[in-house]
Amino acid sequence: QVQLVESGGGLVQAGGSLRLSCAASGRTFRSYAMAWFRQAPGKEREFVAAINWSGDRTSDADSVKGRFTISRDNAKNTVYLQMNSLKPEDTAVYYCAADSKRTVVLHTTDRGYDYWGQGTQVTVSS
Repeated sequence: QVQLVESGGGLVQAGGSLRLSCAASGRTFRSYAMAWFRQAPGKEREFVAAINWSGDRTSDADSVKGRFTISRDNAKNTVYLQMNSLKPEDTAVYYCAADSKRTVVLHTTDRGYDYWGQGTQVTVSS
């Protein structure tokens, strides 16, 4: 069982930056692929970024390429999402997710992940 707790959300002006953190419990965290998703009001949850277990392979949504960076520190059981050049359309609840199936695939849909955090709100003002 893995528990995920996100932090770092908040209110920021357009063009600003935030860094989200996702702290995971359990010794098996370092063998799991991890991802960030987001859900804006009235919209479906969408993929943001994913990272493999070792941190040497990532996948990003087109909407955040060049602005967001996913990373992980397995010694701290934590995955991060550095968000730069934020836009009002980035406003959403951001969720951390874990894929415990230990495959080489970096899933870009929520069906690929079996553990989820409670989410953290990010609001970008114009």
